[in-house]
Amino acid sequence: MLEMIGNGINYIIDMGASVMLPIVIAIISVCLGIKVGKAIRSGLMIGVGFVGLSLIVDMMNAQLGPAAQAMSERFGLSLSVVDIGWPGASPITWSSNIATVAIPVAILVNIIMLVTKLTRTVNIDIWNIWHMTFTGAIAYAVTGNFWIGILGVAVHAAIAYKLGDIWAPLMSDYFELDGLTVPHGTSAYMAPVACVIDAVIDKIPGVKKIDLTADTLQEKVGVLGEPIVIGGILGTVVGFLAGYGPQAALPLGVKMSAVMVLMPKIVKCIMEGLMPISERAKELMNKRFGNSQYYIGLDPAILLGDAQVVTAGLIFIPLTLLIAVIVPGNKVLPFGDLATIGFFIAIAVAVHKGNLFRTLISGSAIMFITIWITNQTIPWLTKLAVTTGSTDGSSLMAAMDQGGCPITYVFTQIFARENLAGMAVILIGYIFCMVFAVRCSRKRAAELNEEA
Repeated sequence: MLEMIGNGINYIIDMGASVMLPIVIAIISVCLGIKVGKAIRSGLMIGVGFVGLSLIVDMMNAQLGPAAQAMSERFGLSLSVVDIGWPGASPITWSSNIATVAIPVAILVNIIMLVTKLTRTVNIDIWNIWHMTFTGAIAYAVTGNFWIGILGVAVHAAIAYKLGDIWAPLMSDYFELDGLTVPHGTSAYMAPVACVIDAVIDKIPGVKKIDLTADTLQEKVGVLGEPIVIGGILGTVVGFLAGYGPQAALPLGVKMSAVMVLMPKIVKCIMEGLMPISERAKELMNKRFGNSQYYIGLDPAILLGDAQVVTAGLIFIPLTLLIAVIVPGNKVLPFGDLATIGFFIAIAVAVHKGNLFRTLISGSAIMFITIWITNQTIPWLTKLAVTTGSTDGSSLMAAMDQGGCPITYVFTQIFARENLAGMAVILIGYIFCMVFAVRCSRKRAAELNEEA
């Protein structure tokens, strides 16, 4: 019976987020009392949005991926293990035995936390449960203990839902996504680092007054500061850094301009599709639990509609390669995740209220930590890939997205005990950053209440 349920879940997952999410949203909408026609329309609108996001992300991978590889070759980066990114890591994760029960476990954890009032995040983004599944799958591959793997899914899920609560005020204040939050992915779990750096910068005279955003750039340089122009310039610069001639660099610039213009429009489709279920869910939750506010947990892709996030993401393509060179003992060549590097620093942008100067500082720290952890998880991911039949083990594998996750690293290291000193540093540092994240969240919430 369990195998049949697992096969059914995997069958739906294999259709991809653009099909799975509309089905899930439509079913949940009907269950919440929304009319069938409206539920189907909402699901399809979300599907349209994710098809659009997929097209843009695929284009970015196709265009920026080779440019990034050409950059590394041109500058002689001798990094032996290629980052396969989330496009490579997620299929390996879903192939694990843990995946058959990960979705029910993650949903059950969410329900328990909602009933016990340990979270206000209602996660409906089933696709990104792969992040939680990754922690369980890696732990299972390393220890050989299935129940440790299940525990890994549950622990990661619980932390993710709390992160959803923490970032909810930023979603409303900066991104203007009222009632929504992003409880998973690299955006959620690495943003606490930005909170610490933001607090430190606030203590530095002179530096704390530096405010560089796309809006301030536009005020100073006029049309050259508009997102469409910034995208064109940054895309062209990346092309020239890769050694492209004008015939290849300029088209890359135009395509990045297209990303800056089209991404916000596509995100609006997703938001339109989510409005009915979001409003109905709030209504029902308020009836059941009083006037407490609840948040709908969604894919961090909705954050890419912000011009500052896309701008920072483009800047971090060459910058991440530079950081990879200076990380001590690094063997990982950033590649698969470079095109979508904006996911890593999206919430950091909101922490800094769109200040690109601060984002460059905190984003550099985030990528440094991510690359260091990714190095530690190379043998674990390779072992997972071997156990799922994704590789024969002849070459090592790395993935910055999830492979560089401190939650996954600390949890697995507790049982593997291969680098206790490294685990202690990451654990203590991460707890310290989480304290600042909670503080940041409360401060933003207080500001919103004052405005209200």
